[in-house]
Amino acid sequence: MLSFLGLRTLEELYSAIPEALRLGAELELLDGLPAEGLSETEVMAWMDGYARANIPVGRSSVCFAGGGAYDRGAPSATRSLAQRSEFVTSYTPYQPEVAQGVLQALFEYQTTVTALTGLDISNASLYDGASALVEAIRLAVAVTGRTAVLCSQGVHPAWRDVACTALPAASISLEMLPLRDGATAWPTGYGDAGGVPGERPGAIVVSYPNYLGCLEDIAAARRLADETLAILIVCFDPVAMGILRSPGSWGADVAVGEGQPLGMPLSFGGPYLGLFATRMDLARKLPGRLVGKTEDIDGRPAFVMTLRAREQDIRRERATSNVCTNQTLMAITAAIQLGWLGPGGLAEIARRSAVAAHYCRDELCALDGVRPLVGAPFFDEFAITLPIPAQIVIDRMLEEGYLAGIQVPPELNTGSDKGLLIAVTERRTLAEIDGFVAALAKVIC
Repeated sequence: MLSFLGLRTLEELYSAIPEALRLGAELELLDGLPAEGLSETEVMAWMDGYARANIPVGRSSVCFAGGGAYDRGAPSATRSLAQRSEFVTSYTPYQPEVAQGVLQALFEYQTTVTALTGLDISNASLYDGASALVEAIRLAVAVTGRTAVLCSQGVHPAWRDVACTALPAASISLEMLPLRDGATAWPTGYGDAGGVPGERPGAIVVSYPNYLGCLEDIAAARRLADETLAILIVCFDPVAMGILRSPGSWGADVAVGEGQPLGMPLSFGGPYLGLFATRMDLARKLPGRLVGKTEDIDGRPAFVMTLRAREQDIRRERATSNVCTNQTLMAITAAIQLGWLGPGGLAEIARRSAVAAHYCRDELCALDGVRPLVGAPFFDEFAITLPIPAQIVIDRMLEEGYLAGIQVPPELNTGSDKGLLIAVTERRTLAEIDGFVAALAKVIC
């Protein structure tokens, strides 16, 4: 290749790449490899050794980690149907006459998301929860014409980081509202003494439940949105909707969420699924794709992609959104999972998770030196304060066969490194929870 390009070295090939973007060091993956290189078979065997160093969830460890990605169950029916070749090999259904099955499945997905959120319309999915939040904020700014956004500190830190990376290019600024005892400290008035200074916001963002697992006062967020004429964006947990009021019933204008708990494995962080729903009057600003139901020339039901010839495809930098694709396979998986469970099954999973989580926290907080990090009500995820740094506990618990959780970010724990975020899903048995408590008691001694 170098000879064909008229180059002598790999360094010449990469010379156009700015120095700041280069690695600047050798990959540790290469340590121990012979200088003359390896054959393909030898490389595959070498990489397989790295793969075997991973600790599989469910076989070598019991997962109590959450923070946005959860070890939830996926019935055999969901896995089997979602992996059918008709879905796995399909891509973009640009020709509806040959893609009715995929289009119908996406239409059913949209229907289930609107039922979950209590809103009027859903798109055919986005990449993940973080990108869905960015798109929701861009929608709010396009509708209100205001570029300031009030965001609860209880929104997932990674989602906030993505927003802080993506939005400044559109001159959109985020102002964080702090937490008080686990829930957002909503200002009593906008522009009054003690209120929020600066420009009136175009959007108000809150999580339900929030990153610490706590239940937020969405009614207070709605009141602030009404006072400021802002768009209320609620980041929701789809499983929690089995027993909690929907964002739409609280008055949310837009609801976004991470769809991974709906039948998708952890998979090292992806591929996941961005859930997005909104009011009907905001449909023209909806990012991505929308599948609609109509009739063909013979009067038979038919499904098509609609709202496609729009500014996100043709206006480029002036577009509300530049998302022109989706997560079809993940969306279909979520639709199958929700269809299999039904409202009763989703409610049962949510109740089992909540009961197990409350039992687990009570047992943990009975240990010497362990106490709740915050006192706000929670769903199935909670934070505790440990007598020793959380990362030490996480490392020690791994040796005991448990993924113990995630260290609470210092900004959510007054700078301390002793906060541990723990998730308890419907998959955790009583024996696993009791074993987890016993192991934690051992490692904090």
